[in-house]
Amino acid sequence: MRYAATMRIDAHHHLWAYTAESFGWIEPGSAIARDFDAEDLVAAMDTAGVDRAVAVQARQCDGETDFLLACAERQPRIAGVVGWIDLRAADIADRLEQRAGQSILGYRHVVQDEPDPDFLLGDAFVRGVGAVLARGLTYDILVNAAQLGSLPRFLDRCGEGRLVLDHAAKPDIRAGAWHPWADQIAAAAQHPDLFCKVSGLVTEADHAAWQLSDFERYLDHVFSRFGADRVLWGSDWPVCALAGCYRDTFEIVEQFVARHCPEAATAVFGGNAIRAYALDLA
Repeated sequence: MRYAATMRIDAHHHLWAYTAESFGWIEPGSAIARDFDAEDLVAAMDTAGVDRAVAVQARQCDGETDFLLACAERQPRIAGVVGWIDLRAADIADRLEQRAGQSILGYRHVVQDEPDPDFLLGDAFVRGVGAVLARGLTYDILVNAAQLGSLPRFLDRCGEGRLVLDHAAKPDIRAGAWHPWADQIAAAAQHPDLFCKVSGLVTEADHAAWQLSDFERYLDHVFSRFGADRVLWGSDWPVCALAGCYRDTFEIVEQFVARHCPEAATAVFGGNAIRAYALDLA
């Protein structure tokens, strides 16, 4: 295993024990409608020479956080957990305290599933995210296209701390869509505490016929607006299996970095994840 300064880190993966009831967003019979455990993860990581990985919640319940923590306890290559917590709860401070001392790096809410385009701006939600940041934890932002416009106002309201925008806010690569995503990404990138994950891009492209060139201008825009010191790679495994393999997700970004900013490879594939999640990998 590489030492921490050059460690290759997958900043975004999932694990689950599949049931149709618990994972209603997964199409039954699809490539991801089955169990994915820590052993499957390690086998996938090894195909791309990845050393450690960050587990991210995929369900909106406390049991999801407990499940991921148990996986991390059994598998030391899981560097920590981005879990779920009820950020709108009146006793959010107490709930966060109850998780103190666990392998929690931060929290996430699946905002993209909320019908309100201004969900991010709800007073209780903003207060909850502020409480997460105040504890030195990271908040992961998962939004859909309709919600991306409210992101700058949310960032201004939630206080100082580390925030990570998941999946580059999911541009519609399949359709070749550009605006308003490009303008909204540029606006969000002006917030100095916001990192951006180039993860999940392969499933935003044509699942059956994507090419490396499909991702070029989207990656170029993210890197040019955030700078290579605030961009981090994640596989979004096993969701990526809908359109490609684990190694595909790495090579899409690796080849872009090799062409445009090879000096940033250590940061994009490890160092920025250490900073974004305050990882202690000594």
